[in-house]
Amino acid sequence: MKTYFLTLLFLISSSLCIAQSEEDQISTTINKYIEGTSYNKPAIIKEAFYTKANLFLSHKEKTIWIVPVAEYASWFEKKEKGKFNGRVGNILSIDHENDIAMAKAEILAKGKDIRYIDIFLLKKIEGEWKIISKAATLAN
Repeated sequence: MKTYFLTLLFLISSSLCIAQSEEDQISTTINKYIEGTSYNKPAIIKEAFYTKANLFLSHKEKTIWIVPVAEYASWFEKKEKGKFNGRVGNILSIDHENDIAMAKAEILAKGKDIRYIDIFLLKKIEGEWKIISKAATLAN
């Protein structure tokens, strides 16, 4: 009985560790996006995304604005790399199942009173979590 209990306890704790490490890996991917966009690091932005990912953004003149990740990352190339640009990101939630995940983040543009909510779809591709799609809305 004692051996059975210890085995069961080990299996439960192993499952929790695996789940936690998956969430940690997902957080790492989202934080690459946040770091890249906060410190003008387009290579880090691209690293977080699947190469063919699209971003679905808000635009005052378009119903939906679809931007490929390469184009999006290029917006940060013209700015001083490594310099904080006022964007502060915070992961609000993560939900994952097997090799797919959804994450929600809040992005604040300091000094501009702008707040965005980003929703990310992620997929574990070849052992690494990648953002395969992102939708954003202005939340003010």
